[in-house]
Amino acid sequence: MSTDSPAEPSEERLRQWHRLFGIALMDLFEGAPWRVELEQELALRSQLLDVAIIEATGEVEATGEGAQRSSVPQPPLELPDGLENLRPHNLLTYKSRHEPLNAWTLDELIGHYVNDRKLRLDRKGERHRESAFGLYAVATRFPRDLVRTHPLQPTNWEGVYELRWGGHRVRVIVLNAIAQHPRNAAWELFACEQDRMRQGLIHYRARHPHSSQGGHWALLEHLYLIYQQELPDMAYTMEDFIRETHELVIKDALKRRDPAEILKHYAPEERLKGLDPEERLKGLDPATIEAWLAKQHRDH
Repeated sequence: MSTDSPAEPSEERLRQWHRLFGIALMDLFEGAPWRVELEQELALRSQLLDVAIIEATGEVEATGEGAQRSSVPQPPLELPDGLENLRPHNLLTYKSRHEPLNAWTLDELIGHYVNDRKLRLDRKGERHRESAFGLYAVATRFPRDLVRTHPLQPTNWEGVYELRWGGHRVRVIVLNAIAQHPRNAAWELFACEQDRMRQGLIHYRARHPHSSQGGHWALLEHLYLIYQQELPDMAYTMEDFIRETHELVIKDALKRRDPAEILKHYAPEERLKGLDPEERLKGLDPATIEAWLAKQHRDH
């Protein structure tokens, strides 16, 4: 299992990793009764956070004495491990392969939760209940330094842990330790172990087989550009994969199109290119051929 290791990438490179992770979450929840918000302003001071907010799109009931638990819509898809019990409001912090999950990160997550709970009021202008919020920390590498003083509690899912932080419970998801399964494709793409990433590519394509579904292939191509700079070996793997994927997408699109519609885009001479004379004449009755030959003799 890969663990924390120091690295000092550029701030822009880190931002790219975080943005792509957010885009992957947006793809994941496409068509589901949830929305994903990225880099929200949570304070009067500029405080762009590396937290994605996964929020139910339905109304959340008002808080108060005797108020019933809010009804959380069930997403119509199999979510990655660790996201099975989403609340109406969910704050998620992400740490790429360059960044450790540490105490400061968790303190920041709690601070974001406090700000978010103050700002996101219900229809009566009151704060939502504490139970309406879920806190998540997604780390690429196992947080070795953190667990020396704050042990993680394993769950029924590989790579998914619970952590008490102050008065809150945080769900910790370690991408390099997650189960290799199609439902975890979004997690596997952002792991830093090559075998796991390759599995993520295969699983991701299986979940998004058609090019018409959002910008899924654009996500893979942006990941490829980052891997070119950071993990050349993985970039070669992704380059082959993307080329193969594009070929499959084209074949799939051609299968779903009427051949006559496709041929309309080509001039007659282009349609016949590559055919020998006998193949060109197939389908024409002898009378038509003789009439054409007679016309050629007259014209010349």
